[in-house]
Amino acid sequence: MNRRIAVISTGCGIFMVDRAADPSALSRFDGLLPQRIAWPSPLRFVLYVAVAAFFIASIDGVDISLGELAGGVPSIGRMVGQMFPPDLHRIGPILLSLLETFQMAVVGTFFGVLFSLPLAVLAARSQTPHVIAYHVSRALISLFRTVPDLIWALVFVVAVGLGPFAGTLALMVDTMGFCGRFFAEAMEETDKGPQEALTALGATRLGKICCAVVPAALPSFVNTGLFSLEKATRASVVLGLVGAGGIGIELKVAMDLFNYDQAATMILCVFILVVAVEQASALLRRHII
Repeated sequence: MNRRIAVISTGCGIFMVDRAADPSALSRFDGLLPQRIAWPSPLRFVLYVAVAAFFIASIDGVDISLGELAGGVPSIGRMVGQMFPPDLHRIGPILLSLLETFQMAVVGTFFGVLFSLPLAVLAARSQTPHVIAYHVSRALISLFRTVPDLIWALVFVVAVGLGPFAGTLALMVDTMGFCGRFFAEAMEETDKGPQEALTALGATRLGKICCAVVPAALPSFVNTGLFSLEKATRASVVLGLVGAGGIGIELKVAMDLFNYDQAATMILCVFILVVAVEQASALLRRHII
């Protein structure tokens, strides 16, 4: 073939271009041609090598041993064998503890979502009244999200004593950290047109938030709130391990006394509760959003 003729194959077809007649013809196909893999810069290459080295060192640091895992499988099998059939003799107290666990999740999520709204307004760059309020609220949200809910449970057990109240407070603070961030981002992503129209009509900052920002971000609020309820339901089981109420302490006692059949009953009850909450949340999302 004449060297002046270039054959270009793209997703749109095959083209033949006469480079002598039209030297700039190839440039028109730049957006259609597949991009070649570019070599990374020296700094980026060093960064890639450092990340890979850290990952390899982390594998060695966590002491992964396939031999120990293989040796522990029979022990797991014996424990699972002792779990079945589940012991239903204490099903009444177990269900009451499970109900307490779910109540902690519902109340903690409700107040967490409620207190997240004003915190998110302050943490939204487009809605905050002052830059200091923005940074303080962002720092609080980061603190609530950084500290695990189990640590918050320990803090509130010291503050208010053992029981479900401490667990509810821990779930509330954890929900504020989770919802506060996503609520603020949802507010920042709302359409600015209605807000500017209300500003032109003389609306106050609170009026714009209530009449334009919150209605536009409401679907995201509902979605985040329902995910928070699912998250809190799972977390409330663990909080009982430190005395923060719920079925967690029952499960810990059963495991410590090697009553694996009773532990199996509790695990199945928790599984049914979590699945029921997830299905109910999905149903509500489909009908509300």
